[in-house]
Amino acid sequence: MPNHKSCAKRVKTSNVERIRNRASRSVLRQAVRELRGETNKEVAQKKLVEVTRLLDRAAASHLIHASNADRNKSRLTQFVNRLS
Repeated sequence: MPNHKSCAKRVKTSNVERIRNRASRSVLRQAVRELRGETNKEVAQKKLVEVTRLLDRAAASHLIHASNADRNKSRLTQFVNRLS
């Protein structure tokens, strides 16, 4: 139980942010999973653009660390390039 009015507001905003971050992280993970499961190179290249955009946005909003986004983009690009 918060003792101050400002603390009560902080509890509410923290919960809202937590829910929003959880949803965004879920969308991001699902997109990466779908790209990893792709076997067609042309489709994978199109999905790679979308996943890269999602990773960059997540890093910009501090949802994930910038290095994490860079590492994922690099590994996913290698994955797509290996497809035939």
